[in-house]
Amino acid sequence: MEEFKRLNRELIHKGKIIDYYQDTVQVPNGNVVKWDFIGHKGAAAVVPVREDGKLLMVRQYRNALDRYTLEIPAGGLNGVEEPTKTAAARELEEETGYRSEALELLITIRTTVAFCNEKIDIYVAKNLIPSQQHLDEDEFINVEAYDIEELSQMIFETKIEDSKTIAALMAYKDKYCK
Repeated sequence: MEEFKRLNRELIHKGKIIDYYQDTVQVPNGNVVKWDFIGHKGAAAVVPVREDGKLLMVRQYRNALDRYTLEIPAGGLNGVEEPTKTAAARELEEETGYRSEALELLITIRTTVAFCNEKIDIYVAKNLIPSQQHLDEDEFINVEAYDIEELSQMIFETKIEDSKTIAALMAYKDKYCK
């Protein structure tokens, strides 16, 4: 394996969700290059499964796309040390109004490995217990229920484009719906 050596990492902008850096890296042939790097504290997501087998999804406005999207519940960690299972349980209740004491790790994804270190642990939540939504002041979320076949069809019709949601739903279908 050829060697890459980071010579410097300069913080360009510190944001609420991400930090933007410019890295100076020496590549194997000796050249020195500048690469962008996005630092992310991590996130957790959850596939909530009702007793009838339908999955709870959240429809919310996403500023980056300037439209509503259909996604699994998810959110950033409160800090890099927060356990992802804790964050997944929190996001489940905050966004859907349900909680669960039965969360099981489904998969871990890295969203954009070319320039960002974001890691999302995705859990499956069963035995849902009705609770109450606790939305942030800037969140406006509608909770909708679908069966896995409907959601799979939406993926292939490009009605669902969110990568964490696609990965989670396909993994869930493969693991639980045989």
